[in-house]
Amino acid sequence: MGLPGSGKTTVGRQLARRLGLRFVDSDHAIETRLGCSIREFFEREGEPKFRDIEAEVLDTLTIGQDSVVSTGGGAVLRAGNRENLHSRGKVIYLKSTPEELYRRLRHDTNRPLLQVSDPMGRLRELFEQRDPLYREVAHFILETGRPSVSTLVNMIVMQLELGENNTPG
Repeated sequence: MGLPGSGKTTVGRQLARRLGLRFVDSDHAIETRLGCSIREFFEREGEPKFRDIEAEVLDTLTIGQDSVVSTGGGAVLRAGNRENLHSRGKVIYLKSTPEELYRRLRHDTNRPLLQVSDPMGRLRELFEQRDPLYREVAHFILETGRPSVSTLVNMIVMQLELGENNTPG
């Protein structure tokens, strides 16, 4: 989990490949269920209705088979999602600074929450609001600053292995 542009889908896909698990992008699963893009639904129905659908999809995704699930950046806004994510798997928070995210996303027009007059300011607001929630849910926090995707995947695998070896048996 992490803010928009933190690398959740890219890192998640490679992590799943490395672990031999199924990869699911919750935003894609939501779009399949909606039959339209999140952006269209967001504009037509609003954020609260989107968050209802997101919660239902995340509930389903976190109950099934072992997989790597990439969540939308706002999935942590609901307490039920935070609870389910933390208790049903290992959560990795890909932490990125608002400045780093702005550099990556400044030309992206597909993210509804960033279609505002001051996207940098919006990223700072999102970070202030969500960082404590991501920390609450996460089992591991990784700074996404400069490491390559493969380095981040190696770091996650190492954390997962260490975590398993440190659990009382």
